Amino acid sequence: MRDPYSTLGVSRTASEADIKSAYRKLAKELHPDRNKDNPKAAEKFSEATRAYDLLSDKAKRAQFDRGEIDAEGNPANPFAGMGGRGGFRPGGTYGAGPGGPGGFRESDFGGFGGDEVDLGDLFEGLFGGRSRQQQPPPRRPFGKQPPPPPPKRGADIQYRLAVPFVEAAAGRDQRITLADGKAINLKLPAGVEDGTMMRLKDKGHPGPGGHGDGIVLVDVGTHPFFRREGDNIRMDLPITLDEAVRGAKVKCPTVDGPVMLTIKPGSGGGTVLRLAGKGWTKKAGKVVDGKPERGDQLVTLEIQLPEDLAALEQRLDGWVDTARPREKFGL
Repeated sequence: MRDPYSTLGVSRTASEADIKSAYRKLAKELHPDRNKDNPKAAEKFSEATRAYDLLSDKAKRAQFDRGEIDAEGNPANPFAGMGGRGGFRPGGTYGAGPGGPGGFRESDFGGFGGDEVDLGDLFEGLFGGRSRQQQPPPRRPFGKQPPPPPPKRGADIQYRLAVPFVEAAAGRDQRITLADGKAINLKLPAGVEDGTMMRLKDKGHPGPGGHGDGIVLVDVGTHPFFRREGDNIRMDLPITLDEAVRGAKVKCPTVDGPVMLTIKPGSGGGTVLRLAGKGWTKKAGKVVDGKPERGDQLVTLEIQLPEDLAALEQRLDGWVDTARPREKFGL
């Protein structure tokens, strides 16, 4: 696997938000449903997912940056870097360099080819030894192979889940059919948004080390009159001129169904009314009665004039509004 930073196309100093944004962009571009004619898309999608899993985990990212683990999350080569100054070099030398001052060659000690040679004992004899309290942890004898890597899990399976706007806003459970034909109820995370990735543990392909996971890409649909704004939902509600002048009780749509909205007499166009708790589920909100806290619905009133203005003109004949609504602009 490539360097996870290169896989996601971000720098090593990238923030968590940058990494998340880069991954979502790649996930949408590489998802197999959008690349049915490109068999390599699934492989690249899985590679991007593994890179994101590593870099989104603060502990693993720090370990990778320090060289303690590789891009797959496995421990790095314990002998990496031993060819540097003062370490072992090709040809069996140790110290300043091949044949240099202070350097040791295999021929000086009969070679280090045996499987059970302990260099700690050798250097202890040369340099006077150490106290037992300062003994380092036991080293693996040279020539011994590291333990084999654990068996690999099966490949992940990618799914794409289209969720209607109103159901995503209210956080309603979704039904999804898996590759094995089984259908399950999927609980949407609070604050779900278009491009959210969900992991279904052990719902992927089988493998020697166990099943892979199911990776679900959520596509939140648009709506003809609702629009999301953070945790709130906005909409424009048309009202008639007489409803604005006299006031009225009118029906107003919400993602939970219509509710009655009270319009005060003299309400002007652009007035914003708030319906508490009728917005989007909050990602970091409280849970009340088993349901996540939600934002509000903000309703902007739009005064709609009648199509036939003749009757209105007759009623307004001779009447002029003396207000100066554009005075604040200096006009």
